[in-house]
Amino acid sequence: MRLPPRAIAWAYRHRHVVVLAINLTIFAGAYWLAYYVRFDFGLPPAYREVFLLTLPALVLIKAVVFAYFGLYRGLWRYVSTSDLERILQASVVATLLFIAVVFLWVEARAVPRSVILLDFIFTVGLNGGARFGVRLYRERFRPQRSFETKRKVLVVGAGSAGEQALREILYNPALGLQPVGIVDDDLRKQGGEVHGVRILGRTEELPRLARGYGAEEILIAIPSATGQQIRRIVDLCEGEDVRVKVLPAVGDLITGRVSVRQFREVQIEDLLGRDHIELDQEGIAREITDQVVLVTGAGGSIGSELARQIQRFEPRRLVLLDRNENAVFHIDRELEAKTPDPDRIVPRVGDFRDRELLEEIFEECRPTSIFHAAAYKHVPLMEANVLEAVSNNVLGTVGLMDAARAHGVERFVQISTDKAVRPRNVMGATKRLAELVMIDRHRRGGTKFAAVRFGNVLGSDGSVLPIFRQQLQEGGPITVTDPEVTRYFMTIPEAVQLVIQAGAMGRDGEIFLLDMGEPVRIVELAERLISLSGKKPYDDVDIVYTGLRAGEKLHEDLYAPDEPILPTMHEKILVLGSTTIDVDHLEFYLEAMSRQIETRDVRGLRRTLFKAVSGGKPGRRGSKSMLRSSEG
Repeated sequence: MRLPPRAIAWAYRHRHVVVLAINLTIFAGAYWLAYYVRFDFGLPPAYREVFLLTLPALVLIKAVVFAYFGLYRGLWRYVSTSDLERILQASVVATLLFIAVVFLWVEARAVPRSVILLDFIFTVGLNGGARFGVRLYRERFRPQRSFETKRKVLVVGAGSAGEQALREILYNPALGLQPVGIVDDDLRKQGGEVHGVRILGRTEELPRLARGYGAEEILIAIPSATGQQIRRIVDLCEGEDVRVKVLPAVGDLITGRVSVRQFREVQIEDLLGRDHIELDQEGIAREITDQVVLVTGAGGSIGSELARQIQRFEPRRLVLLDRNENAVFHIDRELEAKTPDPDRIVPRVGDFRDRELLEEIFEECRPTSIFHAAAYKHVPLMEANVLEAVSNNVLGTVGLMDAARAHGVERFVQISTDKAVRPRNVMGATKRLAELVMIDRHRRGGTKFAAVRFGNVLGSDGSVLPIFRQQLQEGGPITVTDPEVTRYFMTIPEAVQLVIQAGAMGRDGEIFLLDMGEPVRIVELAERLISLSGKKPYDDVDIVYTGLRAGEKLHEDLYAPDEPILPTMHEKILVLGSTTIDVDHLEFYLEAMSRQIETRDVRGLRRTLFKAVSGGKPGRRGSKSMLRSSEG
């Protein structure tokens, strides 16, 4: 007999009341059953009076104790062993309280000890049984869609994540999935079953198993899987007509409950991903917590992620500076929603080269730390815009450094690039010169300066991956400059975490290098992206070579051969040895470049820039020619 729809709706809206009523019935029934069993299915009149006298107290005690343990809140369809543990704990506490009440209220031996023991057993059994019965009904006996309409999947991983994923796949028909088997590399698990699904073999057998069982999807249910493990599985399945999906990383599973709904397509970042980075949380907190932090370029991909991660350490104020109004608006809204006190977030729209704006920010907010992420970074674009590249990346950075020293900023961290190593392009040369100025300003005392040098950041604004994805969405072709070109890559969160860590470590004007693993061939990146989209490289989507652009190298390096590399306390961070700087020549070049920008002498500015980073001396003739060119 089915209940009327209105009754079902009422029960759903008031499910806490319904659960309480069921529990009260179970409490009374367990107590009655204990007497009934104790006295051989017959209750003597004398004990009937004891039963009726003590029943209200018992039910009240159990109701309060079970409420304290939160046993009226859980959904019975998701009951688990943790719920059974809480039922046991609540029953023990309730029984002890009831014993105390009996001894104080009625005659000590009025309630037989065997009745109390049986009541405890029946309370646990009936409460647990009712909950697991509801779950069993929903999982086994409710009508489900036919398997013909479901996608067949192989689950990789027979651990706890795989077990929970299988449970939801099997008992949530709305997902439209049918698990045909499990794959796990643990030899001890081979031939076993999880929720009735058999463990068929090891990951190296995936291609054969996928074909043999008609699998359409491979679900990697290993939240701690490294990029190398995911890459191996993707490579094994290449050429098979299956899609590979993966659970997010452990740190992303905030809810603590692994759900198959959280499976997503494997992305390039997953294949690149390295082991989880362990940060010196205490060291970083000392530098950021309850401090005022200024982030320049806060609307960009690196700057915005810096702001997000800095906010986790609860600075007293976080100043977001960027000249892109929309970018500041979005990161400001995002951070305000996560901050108990929105006044801690200070958005500022403007150019960090604006001296008056900087003075206002320093006077009003008094930052103690600066993370300088504002910079022009596109190599071919800066080759065609030398004046703006030097004005922003060099002179603007110098002005910000000098303002930081003048206002007593404790720490200044600037982001550099691998293109600063033996630079052959304008962008790289500006970043190298900014490194040299940083070292000089640190040696002058006051503010502690540091620079962090890394390569390409996957997914950052204008980087190769978003361009490839856009080209793929448009049907191709994907353009690559050269079949042999390689680059170092990191993900945005990985890069920013190490920037913050290096910033906390900086003491002596160091240039830190981030361990980026092995360089990646760009063409392989394009091929993998096409494969992950379910298409075949060169067949479905072509790859076209366009040739290296102005200023681009075939390969990048994180350091020059003559730069000494030293380890640090963090295995992912290295540091360059000391660098010799001719301060007089450095200041001369900066002054000359400033004049050349004023007179818009592009050729002269380019020559001065590359001479400054090469360590060459101006000389009397060179000085006169530079000054003449800058004066027009």
